[in-house]
Amino acid sequence: MADKRAVVLLSGGLDSATTLAIARSESFQCYALTFKYGQRHHREVEAAGKIARFLGVVEHRVIEIDLAVFGGSALTDSAIEVPKDRARLRDTLVVSLSNPSEIPPTYVPARNTIFLSYALAWAEVLGAFDIFIGVNAVDYSGYPDCRPEFVAAFEKTANLATAAAVEGKGRFRIRAPVINMTKGEIIRAGTSLGVDYSLTHSCYDPDERGRSCGRCDACQLRLKGFAEADLKDPIEYRITNNE
Repeated sequence: MADKRAVVLLSGGLDSATTLAIARSESFQCYALTFKYGQRHHREVEAAGKIARFLGVVEHRVIEIDLAVFGGSALTDSAIEVPKDRARLRDTLVVSLSNPSEIPPTYVPARNTIFLSYALAWAEVLGAFDIFIGVNAVDYSGYPDCRPEFVAAFEKTANLATAAAVEGKGRFRIRAPVINMTKGEIIRAGTSLGVDYSLTHSCYDPDERGRSCGRCDACQLRLKGFAEADLKDPIEYRITNNE
């Protein structure tokens, strides 16, 4: 088999874990890339390491950058509160986050643009022309850098900005295989590919024991997905009653 390499952005959450499993199912040799970007906790980085080992990547690199120096996000600035319960309806796990004018404070300015730029640099060195990212535009918090338009624009930029593309060695593809899936569909897909979701972490505001809050957007979307998939979420939550 030809050497078929891909760089996969791996955050430690269920979307990126499923994306890695999809890349592997397409016979890619996967090189995983995770960031310590100044986020308030590192549970997701720890989770990414477990997922990378479980799914057998060729190499897993953790890159340290500091987006906290700019602030502007509840994920990097402890002075900004992580919103809770904004996506909840009392008796359901239905989420309505479709209003683009209400981008939440958990959005990290330019995060996916920066992450993809690092992934592109590594991919060019590796001779890999496929870059996988686990962005989702269906069940998500309304981030502008999770939309198909952004992915398409970055792919165009990648093929304009790299020596490998300009010299005709290959064409870069930004692969976002879960972008049009619901969380339930993502979880079902990952389960069929053997993803162990007990290794993943989604919560924006875990406690000191690493337990998920069950109330932030990420937790609510995750719970919604497991409910849709008719499966039990295997991780531990700080609260046991999600009413």
